[in-house]
Amino acid sequence: MGQDGPVSQPPPDAPRAIDDTPNAPPSMKLDKRKSIIAGLVAIVFLVVVFVTVIPKFGSYAEAWTAIQAMPPGSIATLVGALLIYLFFYGWPFVASVPGLRYWQGQIVNESAFTISNGVPAGGALGLGLQYAQLATYGASPTVATAGITATGVWSIFITLGLPVLGVLALVLGGDSAGSYYLSAAIGLGALLAMIIVFALILRSETLARRIGGWADSLAAWFLRLIKRPGSVDLTSQVLKLREDIVGLVRRRWAAITAAQLAVAFSQFGILLVAMIGVSGGSLEGITYLEVFAAFAISQLGLMIPVTPGGLGTVDAAMIALLVSFGADNGVATAAALVWRASSFIPQIIIGLICIGIWRLNARSGKTYRLKGDMPGEEAASAQG
Repeated sequence: MGQDGPVSQPPPDAPRAIDDTPNAPPSMKLDKRKSIIAGLVAIVFLVVVFVTVIPKFGSYAEAWTAIQAMPPGSIATLVGALLIYLFFYGWPFVASVPGLRYWQGQIVNESAFTISNGVPAGGALGLGLQYAQLATYGASPTVATAGITATGVWSIFITLGLPVLGVLALVLGGDSAGSYYLSAAIGLGALLAMIIVFALILRSETLARRIGGWADSLAAWFLRLIKRPGSVDLTSQVLKLREDIVGLVRRRWAAITAAQLAVAFSQFGILLVAMIGVSGGSLEGITYLEVFAAFAISQLGLMIPVTPGGLGTVDAAMIALLVSFGADNGVATAAALVWRASSFIPQIIIGLICIGIWRLNARSGKTYRLKGDMPGEEAASAQG
């Protein structure tokens, strides 16, 4: 299984129905009415944020002036920072799907980014696309589920942990971080709770079954509270999660963590370079640690599932934090807008290219096996 070569796969057109096939997982099926409503809500929310919220502490006019004044050297450095970020973006799936090649990891992650962030309520479509792509690369459903789950869970871990690091950066820099302790406490509390529950699920089937039972009881209570009688079976889902992911996490948790941290810190690198560029080549009124704190604490906006990728929520929080730490209004606004445009628009375009490459390869039968470097259990799973 260590050689490159075409894999015997379903007909190339099969993956197209990822959102509407009868056998697709429930999370992949789309409710068009809900998607339209979610899209409209997101648009209204973005208009409110960018038209009424951000102007309260930022200045678009000053931001545009600062962007126009960026020297060529700063623009070149920004492009370099973006390339570093894009390089790291493909590694999370390489770490979480044994045998996946780097270029395959890039295609899977960039494609999902484009669908999830470029299509209203596109999360289900993005998830379905990841399953379809991993299938053409030879990953079994078990291996694909484990890889997608691990990548998603670790992304949440990093998002919740960043505010803690942000407050720590303020403390190390001698700033008064008292008003931000609540953000750190929320992130740390949620992070610890998730890690503990996740660890208990992985520890034994008995504990996983017990946690699933508690989740069923909590869900039943909530359904009664909103007067929607019914029942859910979260226990079976928890047990399936454990069955799919336990071996992967035990063997690759360090690699998955390193890959996700690299993505997060390289994205911060874009903001730092943008901040220096729009400031005329050097930071004024704000330190490097404070820029990192603004980036890290604002990431909590990703947990508000109104807009894709925290668009609007993260940006508004980031500008407000930068200004509160001493940055000029126009500089803070310009840096946040450059950061968003640099880390968002190129990935949408790259993702479209990746989807096109994958579709062409799938149609022509040019799909490839996973590399043959997997332990016995994982290799057997990947072979299906």
